Amino acid sequence: MRDAQFLTAFVRRARQKQPGRHGHSHSHAQHHRHHGEGHAHHQRHAAAGGDWFSGPGGEHGEGGGFGGGFGDDGRAWTRSRKVSADDLQLMLLGLLEKNPSHGYELIKALGALSNGFYTPSPGMVYPALTYLEELGYATVEQEGAKKRYHLAEPGRVHLEGNRERLALMFNKLKHVARKMDWMRQAWSGQPRSVGPEGEDTATGWLPEFVAARQELKRALLDRTDASPAEQRRIAAILARATAEITAKSCS
Repeated sequence: MRDAQFLTAFVRRARQKQPGRHGHSHSHAQHHRHHGEGHAHHQRHAAAGGDWFSGPGGEHGEGGGFGGGFGDDGRAWTRSRKVSADDLQLMLLGLLEKNPSHGYELIKALGALSNGFYTPSPGMVYPALTYLEELGYATVEQEGAKKRYHLAEPGRVHLEGNRERLALMFNKLKHVARKMDWMRQAWSGQPRSVGPEGEDTATGWLPEFVAARQELKRALLDRTDASPAEQRRIAAILARATAEITAKSCS
C-alpha cells in the first residue's frame, strides 16, 4: 500500500508545473539584453536555495547534492530540478566535447540523458552558450540563421579540471532516467523484462541491487537518534563499504 501511495504521489508531482518557472525564464530574457548582469543574477538565484546538483546553498564539494539529494524513494529529486549556471555550463561543454551542436540539439541531449526529467529551457541554454563563447570556452560556426557551437581549447582545459564533477552530473542524470523507468514499470503492474543475469532490461538494475539500496536507507533512518558511539560505528561500516564499492569492479 505504501509503495502504491508513493507511486501515485510521484506521478502527480512529476506532472505538476514547476513553481516559479515563468519568473526564472523572465530573468534569462533580461540576460539576453544585459548579459553580465543577467549571469550574476542567475548565479545568485541558483545559490539562494541550493540546487539539484550541489545541495543546500549551492555548495560544491565531495559529493554535495549527489549524496543527499537523491533518496532511494525518489522524494528528494522530485522536489526541484534547479541546476546552477556553472553546472549547466559545464554539462554543455561536456556535450560539445562529444559533438559540435546547435542549442536545440544540446537541449534535446540533456532531456534524452535524463529521460525527460531535466530539459532546460532555451532561456537557460542560449545565455549559457553566449557566456561560454565570451569566456572563450566555445566557438560559434554560423550556419545561416543558426549557430553551431564547438568546444574551444580553453573549454577543453576547463573540462579537464572538472572531469570528476562532470562525470557525477551525467551519472546523476542517467540514474534519474533509470529510476523513472523502474518506477514506470512498477506503476504499470506488468512483469519486468529481464536479461540473461536477471537484470531489468530497461534499466540494467538487478532487483537485489535496488532492494539493498532501499534497505540501507531504511537502516540509516531507523538510527536517526543514534548515540555518538553508534554513529561512529555506522560511519566506519559505511566507510569500509564505500571503499569496497569504489574498488575495481568485477565487471
